[in-house]
Amino acid sequence: MPVYTYRCESCGVQFDRHQSFHDEPLKRCPECNKNSLRKVYTPAGIVFKGSGWYATDHRSPSGASRASKAESKESSSASGETGSKSE
Repeated sequence: MPVYTYRCESCGVQFDRHQSFHDEPLKRCPECNKNSLRKVYTPAGIVFKGSGWYATDHRSPSGASRASKAESKESSSASGETGSKSE
């Protein structure tokens, strides 16, 4: 069961409660007995470690694009590799 954090807008008390997904959110504060409870939404912490997820999720090694591979082939053919030899 998830844990939800509630805060009272009237008295400022904050507490956690185990509730099912199907349970109605709490509305009445247990301290001041007023209908001023609100859920506190906190951002989830995400930590990326390593060299990067994008480098391993592509088909090409290290995330190299097709354009960079084509450029390297063109530069090698322009450097003098013509395919014919004269003796």
